[in-house]
Amino acid sequence: MSREQVAENRQKILDAASRLFRERGYDAVTVADVMKAAGLTHGGFYGYFRSKDELIAQTLAHVFAQGLGAETDLARFADSYLSRAHCDNLAGGCPTAALGAETVRQSPDTRAVMTEGLRKHIERLSRGQPGVDAEEARKAAIGSWAAMVGAVILARLVDDHQFSDEVLEQTRAWIGERNEVRER
Repeated sequence: MSREQVAENRQKILDAASRLFRERGYDAVTVADVMKAAGLTHGGFYGYFRSKDELIAQTLAHVFAQGLGAETDLARFADSYLSRAHCDNLAGGCPTAALGAETVRQSPDTRAVMTEGLRKHIERLSRGQPGVDAEEARKAAIGSWAAMVGAVILARLVDDHQFSDEVLEQTRAWIGERNEVRER
């Protein structure tokens, strides 16, 4: 197999795992599930990864490398992140909202990847606040990001579509109000 084919297969595995892990969680997805979704045989897995733990860490790094978008303005980012479309897109949505609680129980490597992904995201949101000192911008980025992730988790948890929408809408409103107060 050529290097190009190996790289292409590895990409297929990471893409399949990223969708499956976010949709079902780490424990509900087997190596065989990932390989089947990637269109490859189960036996070939160990040619790409040493273990499922390594796959999990590499998949999370892969998802974070794709980013959560380039938007740095908190209010505009919140509008997109707290949308019904994002909330309903479990397999393609935010890895933090989909996998955060499960990542606590994963390997140190996986937790380190999550930490670095969160750190970069907070830094990006912090930079998008002109006219605010660095400490205030970081505080707003962390608080708003925590509210957004929590809102998506809550909105996905409830079985009442109207209540779910209210959680998303009220969190967007709260972030918008906080943003307006800081800009004054």
